[in-house]
Amino acid sequence: MSVTCGGGMAVSPQHIARLDAKLCNGNVSANSIEENDEILDNSNQISAGKPPRNLSTVRHCSSSAFLSEPELEKGITGLKLLPADNSVLSPVFRSGSFSEKGPKQYMEDEFICVDNLREHLPSSSNFPSPAAFYGVFDGHGGIDAATFTRSNILKFIVEDSHFPAGIKKAVKNAFSKADHALADAKSLDRSSGTTALTAFMLDRMMLIANAGDSRAVLGKRGRAIELSKDHKPDVTSERIRIEKLGGVIYDGYLNGQLSVARALGDWHIKGSKGSNCPLSSEPELEEIILTEEDEFLILGCDGLWDVMSSQCAVTMVRKALMQHNDPEKCSKALVKEALQRNTCDNLTVVVICFSANPPPKIEIPKYHRRRSISAEGLDHLKGALNSL
Repeated sequence: MSVTCGGGMAVSPQHIARLDAKLCNGNVSANSIEENDEILDNSNQISAGKPPRNLSTVRHCSSSAFLSEPELEKGITGLKLLPADNSVLSPVFRSGSFSEKGPKQYMEDEFICVDNLREHLPSSSNFPSPAAFYGVFDGHGGIDAATFTRSNILKFIVEDSHFPAGIKKAVKNAFSKADHALADAKSLDRSSGTTALTAFMLDRMMLIANAGDSRAVLGKRGRAIELSKDHKPDVTSERIRIEKLGGVIYDGYLNGQLSVARALGDWHIKGSKGSNCPLSSEPELEEIILTEEDEFLILGCDGLWDVMSSQCAVTMVRKALMQHNDPEKCSKALVKEALQRNTCDNLTVVVICFSANPPPKIEIPKYHRRRSISAEGLDHLKGALNSL
């Protein structure tokens, strides 16, 4: 059986299945839609998309019932918008979150969502608006470090002398203060640690700070843009830094103990304050200015990304927002999907929307091409047929 496309060309079910796989992985752009005409001519020329970060644990996105409906193409990037929106973005921050213990015995994740930051500041008369703050904290060795960081990180930022004019410096200082406070707190377990991923919004400015292997992913008209790096010990840049400071990596673990290269706490590994320890608490920062193409942000602990690619998560969220426009339902759907894919970790997801409206629909342009064969090509074809 075959299906006829707009140009009158017969398309086999195998072609359709391969195109569906590219759609689900988010590897279709305006250029790749054009390239699909070539795919129909020569199925051997299909190029593989960029693989997820952990191929051994990722299932294909099309296996999910959440993505099985024929409206999946609404999440394709780089295509024509209906209708076109030329207005300047005026952000409206709203969020939803969901956590699940998963297969682990204890829940060690924490998160924070502040959609209106001015309501949480003691003196906010001169503070920019709108402003918001979000974070996810993946604890290990107990819940102490994650709980303490969630409760204090925002306070450390807004009370810093560089805030808000020097927001980058204030955020870096806050991570350091939280880390040192974990060393000084007598009531907290010194062997407890946590990753920290935060997003600070001031009007159209968004600052992502990350220490650990949680991940921030921007949804940009259906395309996934990773705004943080996973700080795994065996990542080249982290491995070089670790080894320069005398650390070693055993089977992907820092000093054979931790599966992350950066974290707050873990003072049983860091030793004394001020020492150059291979386990760093310094966050990597990424600052962007939001545009009308930027639709939402996903913050997730590694329990999500261990079994799902960034692009698949963005495709799922965009499709769901177009249906019900509820970021909390989107967060829950991502967690439930990760559980179905047999994640081995706690799960925490925060979805932040930048507009009160759902993402706009996208139209797939129809390409009508006249195709012809050269005289040389015709001779080759005749020769091939005569040799049969």
